[in-house]
Amino acid sequence: MLRSFPMNSRSTTITRMAALGFAIGLVSSVLAGDWQSQADRYAELAKLPPPAGYPQADANDTFCEQSFSAFAETRREAFLRYAAQNPQSGVWSQLVLAERGLPVWEGSIYRNLLRIDRREDTADFALHSILRMLYQYHDSPAFSRQLIGSAERTVLDFKYWPDEPGVDSMCTWSENHHILFASAGYLAGQLYPEQTFTNSGWTGKELMAKHRPRVLRWLDLRYRTGFSEWLSNVYYDADMAALLSLIEFSEDEEIAQRATMVLDLMLADIACNQFHGSLACTHGRSYESHKKSSLREGTSTVNKLCFGTGKFRSGSMSGVSMVLSPKYQMPEVLYSIANDPNQQGMVSRQRMGIRVDEAARWGLGFDTPEDGMVWLSLEAYAHPKTLPLFVNMLDEFHWWQNKFFQPFAKQQAVIREAQRTNQLSALATQYEVDISRNLREEVNIYTYRTADYMLSTAQDYRAGLGGDQHSIWQATLGPDAMCFTTYPVLNAKATPDNWTGSGTLPRAAQHENVVIVIYHLEQTPSLYVPETADFTHAWLPRDRFDEVIERDDWVFARRGEGYLALWSSQPTHWQDQLGDDYQRELIADGRDCVWICELGCKTHDGTFEKFADRLTAAPISVADRKVTYRSPSQGALAFGWDGPLLKNDAPIPLHDYPRYENRFIHSDFPAERVTLQHGKQHLVLDWRTLERTTYPPLDFESTNPETVRSTKP
Repeated sequence: MLRSFPMNSRSTTITRMAALGFAIGLVSSVLAGDWQSQADRYAELAKLPPPAGYPQADANDTFCEQSFSAFAETRREAFLRYAAQNPQSGVWSQLVLAERGLPVWEGSIYRNLLRIDRREDTADFALHSILRMLYQYHDSPAFSRQLIGSAERTVLDFKYWPDEPGVDSMCTWSENHHILFASAGYLAGQLYPEQTFTNSGWTGKELMAKHRPRVLRWLDLRYRTGFSEWLSNVYYDADMAALLSLIEFSEDEEIAQRATMVLDLMLADIACNQFHGSLACTHGRSYESHKKSSLREGTSTVNKLCFGTGKFRSGSMSGVSMVLSPKYQMPEVLYSIANDPNQQGMVSRQRMGIRVDEAARWGLGFDTPEDGMVWLSLEAYAHPKTLPLFVNMLDEFHWWQNKFFQPFAKQQAVIREAQRTNQLSALATQYEVDISRNLREEVNIYTYRTADYMLSTAQDYRAGLGGDQHSIWQATLGPDAMCFTTYPVLNAKATPDNWTGSGTLPRAAQHENVVIVIYHLEQTPSLYVPETADFTHAWLPRDRFDEVIERDDWVFARRGEGYLALWSSQPTHWQDQLGDDYQRELIADGRDCVWICELGCKTHDGTFEKFADRLTAAPISVADRKVTYRSPSQGALAFGWDGPLLKNDAPIPLHDYPRYENRFIHSDFPAERVTLQHGKQHLVLDWRTLERTTYPPLDFESTNPETVRSTKP
């Protein structure tokens, strides 16, 4: 499809008006007698109270476990109405108010301009809302000319990449920040092509030229290999906001089309791994609050907006971006997959990410900062092959002062000596278990979903190595009726901690409704996480289930007609101290432990009592970190710290999955052509030709059932 870009003439107008807007803002300051610094001025303006008539309601949205509407426009209007009635203080909410013709709170926008000017961490989150304001609402009466001029000045003054001058503690490198910064630099340059960006000294055109290959490389790896921050119920929100900015505003048709296709696959990820509105699956990155309850997920707004299930949050980056981006129309097949009524026993297998040892396969090396930024998008700081390059980047980008790299700064003398003696790779090898814990390499994901429950696991993923924000497995019966295990880190000031990530990752393997999780906790040399616990634990919130019973070494929980059974090889006890974990944390003392979780339902297992009876009687044997379990539903399962997962003596594959494989979606790894099918609906994506073929067509108005829409730039 040849993409028309209605902003072309508008962006030209904006370019001409940029100097005028800036001048108006400056003159206003002078006339007001304000000779303070820009930061001081923004700090004062940030104190502006909400205007008269500003909505004051702050009602929690209802979490929908069943789709509240099959119609996209109904869902869009519902979100706009809710967000306008319950605005948060950020810029994203102000954009919704402007769209609805309601008064905006400029003080909250100045507060975010101040954050951006100070180059605080997550300034890029706010920057995309400012860029959207300038692209879509530059001439809107909702925003004062002084504010628009101030926003333009902030955009022109910003630091868009770590190779630009200045010392800061912004995270610019992780997968979501990588695309937020690169796309912001590209779109800011496009908006002001002839003007000079003060921090770098580059013109807008030069800024675009620097960021275009970064954007395209990120898009290429995400489409073909997926996300290192796989299925993140936190950071998919940020990724989608960046993609929607590119889709809506990029004048480069290739960038816009590739961003559209990557967004299609992100929504396919959610459609296949969500359970009645909860993206309650394994995650490459997630945090305690998002794991314990789907009511707090960053992806919940898009889930409800696209699929009708979940919960709206008025300040959602991706939610606001989506309702304000008419150029992106979600293919209907994605809604149908997410809401498929015949969910009894859907197996979904996916492979995501890349391996450091396969660098050449992806056109990557270990010498240049550009390649280094790609490695850092999967947080390969201290892998034996990447550490020498990373140390060079610490020097080149003045990152020794960056707060995120203080663990390295504290060991700078050791690192310098290893660098001088050419022993950095050897140092990384010696401490690899600990200092490479952030790394997120290739993962094989297995999700099993029925109408009553979902179980999801990162199969045999980096067992025995340190973990950070990885969430390896999860069982889900409802938005906050869920179960997972971790090996906690004590007295942590950062992740991993008590519930986020793991001090050491387990070896886990799932087949359909059963997962076996083995923890083997060895004492190893440690620089980063020195204090780990002598126990593993499970999150199993008794009060969020309808019924919980304990028999022998098993705990059984029921919600509705879904059943959960959890077994530990070590004796367990409930957390008995008052607090959020009271009667929700199940503790198993000991540094080696096997956990088994099996799910069931009334349809297949009869009553809850019968389900519990059968599992209590099931033989289990554990010895030398090997377990055999005669599952009532799966038969004889055997798994250990080494070797395959066996079902009735036959191996179950844990590695080398396709990019996608389930009853609705298929693609080889790496992906080139991806086919999604549900009944007569389909979506076919071809990365090489840039074709995006849908049925029904996205602009379908005809009654002709043979109509198919193919778009290609």
